[in-house]
Amino acid sequence: MRRLLGITAFLALALLAVPDGTATAAAGDFIYVTSQSAAAVSVIDAVSRKVVATIDLTELGFSANCKPHHVAVEPDGSFWYVSLIADWRVLKFDRQNNLVGQVEFETPGLLSLDPELDVLYVGRSMAAVSPPMRIGRIVRSTMELEEVDVFFPRPHALVAAAGGGLVYTASLAENRMAAVEPAEEVLELVDIPGDIHALVQFALSPDGGTLVTGGQMSGEILVFDLSEPLAPELVKTFNIGGQPWHPVYAPDGKTVYFPQRTANAVAVVDTETWSLREQITGGGLIEPHGSAISADGRWLYVSGRNTSGKYGETAEGESPDGTLNFIDTESGEVVAVVNVPAYAAGVAAPSH
Repeated sequence: MRRLLGITAFLALALLAVPDGTATAAAGDFIYVTSQSAAAVSVIDAVSRKVVATIDLTELGFSANCKPHHVAVEPDGSFWYVSLIADWRVLKFDRQNNLVGQVEFETPGLLSLDPELDVLYVGRSMAAVSPPMRIGRIVRSTMELEEVDVFFPRPHALVAAAGGGLVYTASLAENRMAAVEPAEEVLELVDIPGDIHALVQFALSPDGGTLVTGGQMSGEILVFDLSEPLAPELVKTFNIGGQPWHPVYAPDGKTVYFPQRTANAVAVVDTETWSLREQITGGGLIEPHGSAISADGRWLYVSGRNTSGKYGETAEGESPDGTLNFIDTESGEVVAVVNVPAYAAGVAAPSH
C-alpha cells in the first residue's frame, strides 16, 4: 500500500503536463474512494486517471479494521470527509490530505453536505445492527456534533435537500422515511407501502424537486415528488432488480444512474419515462457500490467492491483489489479502470 504522501510530494504528483510544456494543478479534479477492508482512502486525478495519493489511516492512529465507508467533498474541493464505521469517527481532511478535524459518532455510515449551511449530515452504517435512532448534524467548520432523533431503527439512506436546512433519511428495517429540519425541531415521518424495501441511498434531482432511492431487498426504484418538501409523495415505483445501490443524477436531470450490486451492472434510468434505458457492464463493475459524476456529466465514476476477485489478479493470501470505473456517459462504456485497495465503497468528487 502506498504511504501517506507529504504535501510537497502530493503537489508534485498532482501536476499535470500540458502541451505547451507548462504544468497546471488539477485543483478540484480529484476523486476520493474509500477502501473498507484496507483502512485506506485513494485520491485519484480525474484527468490522468492515476492514483496520486493513498491515505493509510493506520498511520494516522486509526485501527486496521476502522472500515472507511463513505466520503463527501466540498463543492470546491477544499475539504473532504470520511466515515469510519468501526472506529466510530467522522474525519475531515484538507485538499492536501492533512487530517484537520474529527468527531466521534457511533457506527457512522452515509454522509451528505448541506448545500447552503455549514453542516454535514451523517447516518448509521448498514453494518450496525441496532444503532441509536438518530442521525448526526455536524458543523463542518468546527466539527461539533448534534444528534437528531428520527424515531425509526437503522437510519441509513441520507441526503440534504435543496435550499438548506432540511435532510431526508430512511430506515433499513422499516418502510419509513423522514423529512427533518433540525434547526427548527421539525420532523415529518412518511410511511412507504409494500414489502420491506431496505432503502439503501437517495439521490436528489438537480432542480431539487424529485427524490429517488432503491430497495436492497425489493429491487425496486422509488420516486418521490418534493413539491411539498416536508411531505414527500411517492409517485412511481418500478423494479430493476440487482440490489440498486448508491444512485447519482446526471446534471441535466434526464438520467439517474444506479449501481446494481448483485447484477455487476449500472442501471441507466430515464427520468422522463421512469424506465430502464440500458445497463452498463464490463470493466471492473464487480459488486458496484458507490457513484459520483463529473460536473459536466460526461464521466460517471463507479466503485467496484470486487470482493469475489472476478476482476484482475489476486496474489495468494491477499484480498482482491477494489476498482474505480470511469464510464463515458455518451457511449455507455467503461473506458478505464483504476485499481484501489480492497473493498472499494464510497465515491465522491467536487461538483464545481
